[in-house]
Amino acid sequence: MASRPSPEFRAEAVRVALTSGLSRKQVAADFGVGFSTLSRWIQQERKNPEKPTAQSDLEREVAELRRENRQLREERDVPKKGNGVLRGEKQMRFAFVEEHRNDFPVARLCKIMDVSPRGYRAWRRRPLSNRQRNDMVVLAHIREQFALSLGSYGRPRMTEELKELGLHVGHRRVGRLMRMNSISVKRSKKFKATTDSNHSFNIAPNLLDRDFLADRPNRKWAGDISYVWTQEGWLYLAVILDLHSQRVVGWAVSNRMKRDLAIRALKMAIALRQPPRGCIHHTDRGSQYCSHDYQKILHQHGFEVSMSGKGNCYDNAAVETFFKTIKAELIWRRSWPTRRAAELAIFEYINGFYNPHRKHSALGWKSPLAFEAQAA
Repeated sequence: MASRPSPEFRAEAVRVALTSGLSRKQVAADFGVGFSTLSRWIQQERKNPEKPTAQSDLEREVAELRRENRQLREERDVPKKGNGVLRGEKQMRFAFVEEHRNDFPVARLCKIMDVSPRGYRAWRRRPLSNRQRNDMVVLAHIREQFALSLGSYGRPRMTEELKELGLHVGHRRVGRLMRMNSISVKRSKKFKATTDSNHSFNIAPNLLDRDFLADRPNRKWAGDISYVWTQEGWLYLAVILDLHSQRVVGWAVSNRMKRDLAIRALKMAIALRQPPRGCIHHTDRGSQYCSHDYQKILHQHGFEVSMSGKGNCYDNAAVETFFKTIKAELIWRRSWPTRRAAELAIFEYINGFYNPHRKHSALGWKSPLAFEAQAA
């Protein structure tokens, strides 16, 4: 049978409940007693106030430690939840207090958010201004487009996307709302060499010469091979880009980096675009692209063959940029259990997002397909 609490313990619990500003529910939890029990003690104290008595040091210490632990948890968790809001306008901080008022004491939230409880109560009674209502609408669209872009849109692309949706917003407003609501792009970087230039195949001159602009489709193509790490091992990705619109016109994946990988991507691009003779085809000096089988296909379709300088990644910067984009926006954000899972995700990214929807600053903030449609 549990022992009854001492009079000193009851007196301290009542004192904290009446003087600390905390809710009775919180005080009861701190002291390890029921809410109704604490309420009964308070009623008895008000009816029959007793003179202060000596308090157990142990009970006082336990109660104090409980309060300190709760406060430390709040001081740790509240800033974590409110990252970015602390630097925002008062209206945003009031909104944060309102959102989390059931998780933490309002007084504690107001103190951490550097607003007054009185100001918060006045804010709750005051109707939202037109500007605040508009910000809420814009923020809802930002969250939706951020999710649709796989978390890849920063302030500039997000602004252009919202304008296309018919919202009249500027970069500063979009940046402010994204910053205050902790909406930011996270990127990382890995590296693995994929170019094998130690071979005896013929090398073509650099016809492209870092001129990555084309006035029409099927004038300049560029290709390269990169990699994706999965729990089953490496998955290699070969792509062909049309430099007019940065559109991926051919791609293929394989668990081995052999010439058939590059050939499958090339054949897909040829079947899709049927390029005219004279189209420049630019790659690095990798053995996959210099092989007799690959070069035979290029000559059959009348391509002008161009290759980068030895060890110079800048000569094929357009495709390097694509690989950086797909890795930052898709590959590095997840752990891939199988090569098949990564392949399906790449398919959805290229055909469901990159080609039809992803905005490019170099294309006037249009997607590759939209840019091609405009040029047609």
